[in-house]
Amino acid sequence: MSERIETRRLWADGPAVGAIGLGCMGMTWAYGTDSRSDDPGAVIGRAATLGVTLLDTSDVYGPFTNEELVGKALTGRRDEITLATKGGLIERLRADGTPDPTRMPSPDGSPDHLRQAIDGSLRRLAVDHIDLYYLHRPDPQIPVEDSIGALAEGVRAGKIRAIGVSEFSVEQLDRAAAVHPIGAVQSELSLWTRDHLDTTLPWCARNGVGFVPFAPLGRGFLTGAFREATFGADDFRSGNPRFQPENFRANLAIVDAVEAIAARYEATAAQVALAWVLAQGEHVVPIPGTRRIARLEENAAAAALRLSAEDLATLDALPAPAGSRY
Repeated sequence: MSERIETRRLWADGPAVGAIGLGCMGMTWAYGTDSRSDDPGAVIGRAATLGVTLLDTSDVYGPFTNEELVGKALTGRRDEITLATKGGLIERLRADGTPDPTRMPSPDGSPDHLRQAIDGSLRRLAVDHIDLYYLHRPDPQIPVEDSIGALAEGVRAGKIRAIGVSEFSVEQLDRAAAVHPIGAVQSELSLWTRDHLDTTLPWCARNGVGFVPFAPLGRGFLTGAFREATFGADDFRSGNPRFQPENFRANLAIVDAVEAIAARYEATAAQVALAWVLAQGEHVVPIPGTRRIARLEENAAAAALRLSAEDLATLDALPAPAGSRY
């Protein structure tokens, strides 16, 4: 592959970023440990070299440790990177008081919490502004307008360049955009999570808003790397319905179909899965996560893969996965 990947405009008047971004969550949170992991700073440095310039983190990853890691890795590279982080989730704890990465965090979209969260992220990332700051989830107890209003204060103060939201419905997006322009929407999108194709994705296209898919590789499943559902107790997938043994075995049929297409392109299953996501629109910038430079390079190469209309149709027709998303 050429050294730097092609770029896409993240939102209508926003920065040009690599067509593939980097989700940093798994470097410290949700997927346990991996003896094959490379140094996170080296992974992020290689990402910048490749043109994988959208980095995504959150205060809840760790909690807090992921932002510190990313901030340290950005030393001397800040101007090369479009930095995204999030606030508005609170980590759930085990009985012993330690964070429990196997349980979904709880939302806190209150203005006071978000104001504190922005300042905390700036401090941990060691930056004077955040390019894209997401409300990590809507809080059912707090009006969307109040949460977005607090983030708009951050924009006016120069702490945030653009506001993003994650996992918002179209109705919530309309309400949010009435308070302040939205730069990007982050939601799950992959060959086994296609909920947003007819709703959020078209809304973003109509409104000049970027769409940033998380888990575009199905939390690693679509890479074909797993043939058995064996995950450690600290791995989020150990309790995820789609990774339970019976569902897992049924879902292997999806991977088999992706691998068959990949063989025709002399590509990997991961590259085909990412190429399908990229084909959903020029405003789409997926953020696959990895802790290994080799996987980063593999993912980045997907930006150059163009699937035929026939193969895209075959992938579109894949069955829904067995098991719910969470």
